[in-house]
Amino acid sequence: MERTAQQPGDEQARLWNGPAGNAWVDAQTTLDHLFRPLEKLLVEAACASSPPTGRVLDVGCGTGGTTLAIARALSPGADCTGIDISEPMIAAAQGRAVREGAAARFVCADAQTHAFEPASFDSIVSRLGVMFFDDPVRAFSNLRRAAKDGAALHFIAWRGAAENPFMTTAERAAAPLLPDLPPRQPNAPGQFGFADRHRVEAILEKSGWRGIDIRPVDLPCTLPEKDLVGYLSRLGPVGLALRQVDERTRERVIGTVRAAFEPFVHGDEVRLVAACWMVAAHAPGRNRND
Repeated sequence: MERTAQQPGDEQARLWNGPAGNAWVDAQTTLDHLFRPLEKLLVEAACASSPPTGRVLDVGCGTGGTTLAIARALSPGADCTGIDISEPMIAAAQGRAVREGAAARFVCADAQTHAFEPASFDSIVSRLGVMFFDDPVRAFSNLRRAAKDGAALHFIAWRGAAENPFMTTAERAAAPLLPDLPPRQPNAPGQFGFADRHRVEAILEKSGWRGIDIRPVDLPCTLPEKDLVGYLSRLGPVGLALRQVDERTRERVIGTVRAAFEPFVHGDEVRLVAACWMVAAHAPGRNRND
């Protein structure tokens, strides 16, 4: 695992190298199951846009599920790299790669500023990992420099909160009991930072990407009902807030929030629809406008 220094005071670095990153590591199996339909789309896109022995970069790779899935799908000569700002998640990803004997490596760094080898990747992908940059134009410009001429960019990002009620159920249900939950800020770094498709298109254009295609996708996702309490009590704003409360409040919040998820529960399975953008673009030739 490679590491580069994080900038002091970086809010995202503090978050993902602390409780949020550790929670994702603990929930790795649940989250990989939940987001398998998104992973499938990105594996197909990477295989279609990369030569069999090409180089693929997975941005905001987390614990490495998508990176490893692409490595399994491409030929043994391919080179798959995952990058994430979270050291605990990168350590988990590296451990998975070693256990699988996968042709994948992982870098703990901020893709916004990391010194990638110029023009080195045939394809760049991301599963819900690009909405957290504090300067997205700088980040996608940096990724453009890392891409070969003609390289493809494919990423999946959440659409708006209103279209993803499952993802905000915990906050809405817990709000009366946790009045200090931070409000969602439109266009701020975070889960719904790319909800505005026109903003996403403008970011990519300013960053030097062309052939931009942004399509809505609605992907049925599931997780086992037995994992739901762990999911709602560890992840997201409610999961973070529950670390700061007494046990009685914690129990009340978890009971209230679990009841609010009942419409998504079907027997031993939890079902939701992930309302996302499937975004594609390509890196034009350095002296062309295509």
